[in-house]
Amino acid sequence: MDYIIGVDVGTTSTKAVIYTLHGDIKGYSNQLYPLYQDTPDTAEEDPDEIFNATVKALTDVVSKVSGTVRAVSFSTQQHSLIALDKDHKPLTKVITWADNRAEKQATEASKSGLGMKIYNKTGLPIHPMGPVYKLMWLKKEHNDIFENANYWVGLKEYLMWRFFGQLKEETSMASATGLMNIFDMDWDDDILSWVGINRKQLPELVDPTYQLTGMDNDIAAEIGISPKTPFVMGATDGALAEIGLGAIGKGEVAVTIGTSGAVRTFVDKPQLDPKGRTYCYPVMNGKWIVGGPVNSGGIVFRWVRDNLFAPEKATAKMLGMDPYDFLTEVAKTVPAGSDGLIFQPFLGGERAPIWNGNARATFFGLTRSHTRAHMVRAALEGVVYNLYSVLLALQEAVGEPTVITATGGFARSALWRQMLADVFEHPVTIPEAFESGCLGAMVVGLISIGEADDLSVVKKFIGKQNTYQPDPSNFENYRDLLPIYLSVGRQLESEYDSIAEYQRKHPHPEDKKD
Repeated sequence: MDYIIGVDVGTTSTKAVIYTLHGDIKGYSNQLYPLYQDTPDTAEEDPDEIFNATVKALTDVVSKVSGTVRAVSFSTQQHSLIALDKDHKPLTKVITWADNRAEKQATEASKSGLGMKIYNKTGLPIHPMGPVYKLMWLKKEHNDIFENANYWVGLKEYLMWRFFGQLKEETSMASATGLMNIFDMDWDDDILSWVGINRKQLPELVDPTYQLTGMDNDIAAEIGISPKTPFVMGATDGALAEIGLGAIGKGEVAVTIGTSGAVRTFVDKPQLDPKGRTYCYPVMNGKWIVGGPVNSGGIVFRWVRDNLFAPEKATAKMLGMDPYDFLTEVAKTVPAGSDGLIFQPFLGGERAPIWNGNARATFFGLTRSHTRAHMVRAALEGVVYNLYSVLLALQEAVGEPTVITATGGFARSALWRQMLADVFEHPVTIPEAFESGCLGAMVVGLISIGEADDLSVVKKFIGKQNTYQPDPSNFENYRDLLPIYLSVGRQLESEYDSIAEYQRKHPHPEDKKD
């Protein structure tokens, strides 16, 4: 039997799923790796740890079948940057999307107008996540690295170099760097000049369906596949998660909440926001993705678990209960709207829709009558409020959604799913499709090897879907609170820089370097 593998190289792990060509799942692997956060603004990973995890994930799933692997296709986290020397050895770790050290460069670009010039050419919002701003930061703060770098790549490009000894970058990933012009689909010479790098330092641009062959023989033998097996470049994790959900038609909006979150939709041509609140990147076959990612997803729930309910976390584990399930039960004891307690969920800066790396979290409206249970529910609601504010910005560009599909770790929680439907005042569909990023990558792989004509084939693989209807009894609470949530954020914005600067000058002991 023939098989195809979809790989999703994420922020915390690499997942691999091996499928038959008809979409039947025959094996799954999830390999974890650490995120290094030595300071509050740092978020790095070791590229070789991720490579080893990817090899292990592939080895695991290949061992579960007997037959021929026709292709391996990749979904990979966006906005990463690695400096390589002349021998393609890393001079830096992977500077991830979550790294905030280029905040000053992004702020300066915003004030000078350079940021909007870059946005209007590339679709990349003004934020330190962007590799273009990371390059400006390295040039300013680590000029020795900047001057000694022979190549600049992202994580996917480095992995492909390790596998094949070739430097290629597909256009979907390149568009998220802030260096590629989305209208001519080429590296932008003006931006390269502004940053101080040249084309020879960047990979060759290729399509998402481009195949790499001729893998290193030893690596192929370790995985258990032929070195002739094509690796399909694939696309960004956001785009492929959207495809894996089947949200590929006009007006079909996908909401994901994992560690972080996003609201996205496909369009047929580039659509930029005059206010720069949403990104716009090409995907493939005349499809463009418009949307907004948020830092504040499941990581907020984890913070509540570890910091507000640490004793209960241990007790829940002793009782054989998932601590998140316990917290969900706690949140259910509080009515919609948390009796007027609002949480701004910006624990680590924020991307869409405010694009402010210095944003900080806030409980607003706290009174003596509020309890930790209120704080749990308010935190969950704050994440959904923020996603709704992204949807509002997205609607200005593409209109009202016809379908809202949601996925991610949050989808385990019936409370959170219902909360999404209630705040959005729209039915929310939850597909049972497994690992949407891997599935999206697999679909691109099928197209690449000629086993599918277009993205619509994904509809065959989605499987059962459950739809949550909004509860009208909760509308009034959320309608009253959402304007307050938005207003509080606007009024606090002028103080985000001040408090962030204070925190950098007086870091918490756990945030200091060893």
